[in-house]
Amino acid sequence: MYSRVITGAINGIESVIATVEVDSSKGLPVFEMVGQLNNEVREAKERVRVALKNASIDIPPMRITVSISPAEMRKEGASYDLPIAIGMLVSMGMIPEEGIRNTLIVGELGLNGEVRTVKGVLPIVQRAKLENVKRCIVPKANVREGAIIDGIEIIGVTDLMETITYLREVEERKAQRIAPARQTQMDNLEEIDADVDFADINGQEAVKRAVEVAAAGFHHILMIGPPGSGKTMIAKRIPTILPDLSMDESLEVSTIYSVAGQLDDKKALITKRPFLDPHHTISEQALAGGGRIPKPGVISLAHRGVLFMDELPEYRRNTLEILRQPLEDKRIHIARTYGSFVYPADFMLVAAMNPCPCGYFPDRDKCSCSEVEVKKYLSRISGPILDRIDVMTEAPRVDIRQLSADMRNESSAKIKARVMEARERQKSRYKGTRYRFNAELGAGDIKEYCRLGDKEQEMMEEAFTRMNLSARAYHKIIKVARTIADLDQKQNISTEHLGEAICYRMNDNRYYL
Repeated sequence: MYSRVITGAINGIESVIATVEVDSSKGLPVFEMVGQLNNEVREAKERVRVALKNASIDIPPMRITVSISPAEMRKEGASYDLPIAIGMLVSMGMIPEEGIRNTLIVGELGLNGEVRTVKGVLPIVQRAKLENVKRCIVPKANVREGAIIDGIEIIGVTDLMETITYLREVEERKAQRIAPARQTQMDNLEEIDADVDFADINGQEAVKRAVEVAAAGFHHILMIGPPGSGKTMIAKRIPTILPDLSMDESLEVSTIYSVAGQLDDKKALITKRPFLDPHHTISEQALAGGGRIPKPGVISLAHRGVLFMDELPEYRRNTLEILRQPLEDKRIHIARTYGSFVYPADFMLVAAMNPCPCGYFPDRDKCSCSEVEVKKYLSRISGPILDRIDVMTEAPRVDIRQLSADMRNESSAKIKARVMEARERQKSRYKGTRYRFNAELGAGDIKEYCRLGDKEQEMMEEAFTRMNLSARAYHKIIKVARTIADLDQKQNISTEHLGEAICYRMNDNRYYL
């Protein structure tokens, strides 16, 4: 007898609807599985067989063939266990076909019949809704994650027998033992971290201004300064001045975390902008993503948020060079012999570094590094990476009088209000286009959205020649000036705005030329 069970699969960051087909017939006892399966999926036949035995279900000696389609896609993970078991029981007449009609099933089985959590439930449920699937049966631990999506029934199950009982009675509704899960966005709100605020930072007004500009236009920023100047402290407060995630952005970010297996029943929806700060010993694969079973890396986990890289020159050169493509294209490509995957990577890079190995250059009273050592240290960051950074600012040593003074600093809320106003101007300006922020502007559209007067054009020509700018750096200065004008609530870019934007490239010349 033949049966067909709908299930879901993850291919990179995308989800697809897969089908588990089971045929049971008389013949020599054999259990065959086909459909380009990896080891985890092939091992499902043993997990399913033992789980059914421990659930007191006897499988008669017969020929069982399982096919998982689409055949051209490589199948990975243990999420096919439960649909395979249910498909076998339907093919043997132990569960009516009406019970699995228009129902998607996903879950890993333990040998005792327990249904265990799996990765990627959120994108699978999203895809199921698009395909007009009526209900999804998922592990109990994933139920909050799946219930975020409205318009589809989410049934959480704890073990195989509970699943079988529900499917036998689902159409007749003899006993509604499992009610569909319901979830609201408010159920998933994470607690706001009230311990970090820009009001805690004394001094470094120039750095805070540079950070505000970067946040307003979603520009990449590099802070250069000696140890203890507050670079890390400032970086950790940047998410507090960024706009809140919209519901669409929350679902987008949560999908990435779901595929990476970093969502659970306590945190089913990401509502705060991600802040990732990997250690400088991170591997290339962990940063970019991929692996034997491809999954998103730190770059993709920082999508729509902040990627903070402290002690930037301490990262391996090859690791830093991975940033080239995502900084420009807002996505990262992972190629494997059995497929090519594209992960989103639209993040704000915040980097911090010391100006030399000891950290105190150019203060010769403290710095003992030779000129050669300084150049060698700075050369660990390649020109192409520096060229992709919009704002560079120097964080000088903080004076003791600033630390001990009882200062009333601006709170994150006040800075965020100005950032939000600048973002609204950008939203209005780019309505109907593919752009959202000034930092995203392409070279061909800069003339349209960042018009310069005669004085401003003359100023940029002089800066281009004197600073020996690349075309990319030239355009970045103009885009940063556009953001500064937005913060200043000005329609046109003036020489004052250009002057400040040019200053954010002066450290490039000071340290690297």
